[in-house]
Amino acid sequence: MPSSWTPGLRSSAALPLLFVVACGGEASDPPADAPVEGVPFAVTAGEPFPDVEAEVHLRNVRQLTFEGENAEAYFSPDGTKLIYQRTELEFDENGVGHGGACDRIWTFDLATGEQELVSTGTGRTTCAYYYQGGDRIIYASTHGESEVCPAPPDMSRGYVWGLFNSYDLYVADTDGSNITKLTETAGYDAEATISPVEDKIIFTSVRDGDLELYTMNVDGSDLRRITNRPGYDGGAFFSPDGTKIVWRASYPEGEALADYEALLAQGLIRPNALEIFVANADGSDVVQVTDNGAANFGPFFHPSGEKIIFSSNQGDPSGREFDLYMINVDGTGQERITHTGDFDGFPMFSPDGRYLVWGSNRNPSHEANTNLFIAEWVE
Repeated sequence: MPSSWTPGLRSSAALPLLFVVACGGEASDPPADAPVEGVPFAVTAGEPFPDVEAEVHLRNVRQLTFEGENAEAYFSPDGTKLIYQRTELEFDENGVGHGGACDRIWTFDLATGEQELVSTGTGRTTCAYYYQGGDRIIYASTHGESEVCPAPPDMSRGYVWGLFNSYDLYVADTDGSNITKLTETAGYDAEATISPVEDKIIFTSVRDGDLELYTMNVDGSDLRRITNRPGYDGGAFFSPDGTKIVWRASYPEGEALADYEALLAQGLIRPNALEIFVANADGSDVVQVTDNGAANFGPFFHPSGEKIIFSSNQGDPSGREFDLYMINVDGTGQERITHTGDFDGFPMFSPDGRYLVWGSNRNPSHEANTNLFIAEWVE
């Protein structure tokens, strides 16, 4: 999803802030020093969190962040670091946290717990990702137009995301230096990820008048539009071998399409219903994976390439509780992964498939606090 966790459902910190529910589920405490093999956690790189009995695929859960709003964490190619979005908070007289600064891009060292700001510290940022060589990062930012944080959208028309026209894609070294602007077209360009074989970037853009998916070479050349259906296409990721893509989409019809187009003309989108789709990397042979009418987002391929993990509120009639689910690429065999009664979203497997990182409202330090969690993945 873009902006301040908007449309961040690959980018939406707004979601965790809005969907607040109480903690639940039976838990058992692992030993305080339970090791997480492979990733060299230091004490400062997080703390053990009680495993939830029903979460049979997650073992040795650890909480990595404890303040601010944190989400959309994605592994470096060697699995030793994360790159993620973070919003610092200001607190009112009632102790309720409010976003003080814009979303910024940070990295997190899984061995030391060191966190480093790698975006410019100006404008609003979203949707960061590592190049597969491990020496560069890509993210979207509005700082090229103004150092001031653009105002969030007016929610008087309901829950909407802001599609800031000043978003462009930027590439930088992993410490944020040597920044280069990759897109120049007017309008929203964001939600970029990179193929595991590092031959292509996929991203969402409104450059042709609708929110569509585009691919280009990692240097910005050979731009191609790969979706052509009215509605929102976004939050795309490549399969482990780079031959497939998965993304979230909303294709309204009739009055709903007219409402979508009217909001889009104002730089807004209403993400009430999103379904998960897969296709070849060039956009051909599209298959709809989910068909439940819920807000399904944050899809990511299982290391096998045959399953998809994603977040959805399909199990909550109120629409406020989001959990992680796993499903086969043909839409069969769905399984619920998280069971805490809180928001769980933005899942990603480590490059070796041994760990899962995600954002969650479990164990909040303040109302609707979203933090990063990591666990060993158990098949």
